[in-house]
Amino acid sequence: MSWVETVYNYSYFVGAFGLIMIGLYAVMVKTNLIKILIGINLIDVGVNIFLVSLGYIKGKGAPIFSNASVTPANSIDPIPQALVLTAIVIGVAVTALSLSVIIKLYQHYKTLDISKIREMRW
Repeated sequence: MSWVETVYNYSYFVGAFGLIMIGLYAVMVKTNLIKILIGINLIDVGVNIFLVSLGYIKGKGAPIFSNASVTPANSIDPIPQALVLTAIVIGVAVTALSLSVIIKLYQHYKTLDISKIREMRW
């Protein structure tokens, strides 16, 4: 198997890893608070994609037992999807709280640059 086939077979893992790396870059390098928050959200989305892709098994379906052809042997585990749904809700709440803190910081300091905010202590 060539590297192209390997990347194609594990494309969700590659995409999740890419999003996590872009988010880490934004958190570590950027000084604007909004860009840092976007980086944190990219990390969150990357981890969620990674968890969902870990729970997927090729050839198996959702565990909805509405007809006789669906058995536990040919269905996937629903726990990773449930955990990701919970993580999405928590991520939205954290984002809303972070945006409100950023708004208050902007009202007080009149800047979103974190290096200038560090210089201007209360």
